[in-house]
Amino acid sequence: YFMQFEIVLVRLCLLLLHNNVYMTEMNKKFFFIILSIFTYFCDRVSAQNYQALRDSLSKATEALSYKPDSLDLRLKKAGWNILLEQWQYARDEYDFVLKQDPNNIAALFYRAFVNEKQKRYNFARLDYENLIKIVPYHFEARLGLALLNHKDKHFTEALNQINKLVELYPDSAIVYAARAGMEMDHKHYELAEFDYSKAIELEPENNNYRLNRINVQIILKRKDDARNDLDILVRKGIPRANLAEYYMKCK
Repeated sequence: YFMQFEIVLVRLCLLLLHNNVYMTEMNKKFFFIILSIFTYFCDRVSAQNYQALRDSLSKATEALSYKPDSLDLRLKKAGWNILLEQWQYARDEYDFVLKQDPNNIAALFYRAFVNEKQKRYNFARLDYENLIKIVPYHFEARLGLALLNHKDKHFTEALNQINKLVELYPDSAIVYAARAGMEMDHKHYELAEFDYSKAIELEPENNNYRLNRINVQIILKRKDDARNDLDILVRKGIPRANLAEYYMKCK
C-alpha cells in the first residue's frame, strides 16, 4: 500500500484543491500543499478512523516483531506512523531501511517528508537530492525539493528547480500553479497571472487556479478580468454568495 504512496499523495492534493474552492489566500496555502498534505488528512480523521489507524499500526508492529528484518513491513509500519503523525517513529523505520538499502526510493521519499515535518530541512533536502540521483525524473521528489527550498528561503535554487520542472512537465498544471505561488511570494504578479492562466488552460475544472488568478487580477487592478472569472465560477455552479468577498473587491 505505502509503496504506492506517491500516487495517493498527489490524489489527496487534487482532492484538497477541488474541495476547498472558497479558501482565501489560496496561493500561499496551495504552494505548501504537497509538504503539508498529511496534516490536512489527519486533521479530518474521525475518532473511529483514528482508532482504525491505531489498530492497523498495532497489526503492523506485531507482524514486524516476527520478521524484524523485513524492509517491506518496516515501510508499511512507517506509513501508519506517518498517518498518525508519529514523525520520529516513522523516521526511525526509514533510517533502518536505508541502512540496509541506501537506494530505497520509497524510504528516501517519505523520510524527506518526515524530515521536513520535523523542520530538519537540510536532511530533507539531502534525501530528495539522493532520490533524484537514483531516479532523475521523479516528479514528486523534484517538486518536493523545489517547494522545500523555497520554504527554506533558498530562493534561487527553488526558482531554478521549478523552471526545470516546467521544462520537463509542460503539461502539468500543478507545476505551473506551484511556480505561480513562488512568484506571488516575490510579488511578481504579472508572471503569476501567466502561470495561473496556464494551469487553468491545462486543468480548467480546477476552480482554485481560477480563484488564485482572480486574486492576482485584483492586485493588478484588473477588476473587469477578475469579475469575468468570478462569473465563470458562478456559471459552473458556485453560489454567488460564496464569492461575495471577491465581488466586493471588484467594485
